Parts: sequence; structure tokens; C-alpha cells
Amino acid sequence: MRLPDLEAWAIFASVVEHKSFSAAADTIGLSKATVSKAITRLEAHLGQSLFHRTSRRLALTEAGKPLAEHAARILAEARAAEESANDSASAPTGRVRLAAPMSFGITDIAPLLADFLAAHPGIEIELHLSDARVDIVAEGFDVALRIASLPDSSLRARRLCGITTHIVAAPAYLAARGTPTHPAQLGEHALFGYTNVTGPWRFQRAGEGDVSIRAQGQLSANSGEALVPALVAGLGIALLPSFIIAEHLASGALVEILADWAPPPIGLHLLTPPSPLRPARVEALIAFLSQRLRDAR
Repeated sequence: MRLPDLEAWAIFASVVEHKSFSAAADTIGLSKATVSKAITRLEAHLGQSLFHRTSRRLALTEAGKPLAEHAARILAEARAAEESANDSASAPTGRVRLAAPMSFGITDIAPLLADFLAAHPGIEIELHLSDARVDIVAEGFDVALRIASLPDSSLRARRLCGITTHIVAAPAYLAARGTPTHPAQLGEHALFGYTNVTGPWRFQRAGEGDVSIRAQGQLSANSGEALVPALVAGLGIALLPSFIIAEHLASGALVEILADWAPPPIGLHLLTPPSPLRPARVEALIAFLSQRLRDAR
């Protein structure tokens, strides 16, 4: 049986990562001709083109797109195996790429990283903050934190804790528009939407069926934090997690409504690529975050 051309797969992954034959060649210390020959060799073996090549840009073909994820996984596992062997003889070193939601990353993750870096002076953290759902494998992240009700996935996921959410509005809004006493009444109000979460708002109460409401209003945003100023100004109602609105609830700038109706539970999850092989530096960060975030909210 012919063995897979692992070198070509690794070079393919590097070209995808750097979006250039030349940049990949420079990074991995090979000539551009060697990189090009490896891609040609892999394409010949697979019987299909992996890239659209023009003088100005390089883009994956439709056949190449799913294979790029496999290639990234092959390269990541090989690196992890080598690094694991090296790390066993010394303290963890190197860079860890961590993705986290924007607001939660600022309020809860960034303060923790100071403690982690002080305890592990050889480790570097590259923190990527975004409320968009990143592709961990394709974008090369070692660890991602995600607040959601997770669907089935090939990723390895660990639930760290629950995240509470609340329906909130400013007292001025409720004084002017009235306070809903049932989720069905929300349809008569200005509801601010969080665009990174698709689908309707859902509510549950013991002894009653589920209620679903589609959020519609003057404002929607891909960051929950961006909805707060308009909420405080009395312009609408929003469904937001406690880490975004806790301060405003404490000050009275916002108040909770429909407290006896619970949105479906969501959790804070730690995700990693499918491979169980991870460098010691990544294992160190996972252990730290798992311990420190168990009771985050």
C-alpha cells in the first residue's frame, strides 16, 4: 500500500495558511520551486486541482476547500507530536492562539491572562477577540471559548459553566411603553437583536409550553455590548448575558423583566481541534482556564 505524501500535505497546509507559495516557502525554509512541485505532486495523486492560480491571487478550488481542513489537521498533529516530545523535557514554551467572544474576553479573560503569563514566562498568548464564530481548524487556533448551546461537532468541547441571560430594558422605556408580563407581548415592543445568534428568542416556564419571539427593532448588532447605550437610553428591550449587563442592573440603569420565564440554558465551552495531541503549553492554558472559569457566571 502506498503511504500518503505527508510532506506534500504539510506544504499544502502551509500554502493555505500563508495564502502564497512564496510566503509558505519562506516560512518553512524551502524554495518556491520545491513548494510548487509538492503541490503539483499532491494534485496529480488526488486527480484534482487544489488552487486557482492567477498572477495576482491564489484561491482554493471547491475540491481544495474541504481538503485544506484535513491538511491543517495533519500539520497540526505532527507539530503537536514533536512539541509534546520536546516539552516533556522542559517547561512549556511557545505561542498559544486563543479565540474568545469580544465582551467576555475583555471582562473575564484578559484579567486572567496576567496570572497565567506570570506563572508561565515561556508561553506567549495571541488573544483573538470576536463575537463571530471562528473556524478553529482552518484559522489555526489552539483553543477557543464559545458561549452557546453547541451543536454536534467534530471539535473537542468541554462545558466550563452556565451563562445566565436576562431580558432587560431601561425604566424609562417601560414607563413609556409598559412592562410585558408574558413573552408573547414582546411582539408589541422594540426588540434589539444580536446578529451572531440566528433564530427567535425562546422562553420556558414550568407547566407551560415554550414561547418563541422574533426580535425586531431599530437596532441589531454583532456585539451585545453595542446594544447597551440604546437600551440605557430607553429605546428598546434586549436579551443579553449577565457579564454584559451586570453593572447596569446593579446601578438601576436597566431592569430585568419576565424573570419567571427562562431562556434556554447556554454555557461557556472550551473547544479545541479534534486531535487529542496537544503541546504542553496548550494543555497548561486549558487546565488554567478550566479551573478559573468553572464559576465564571
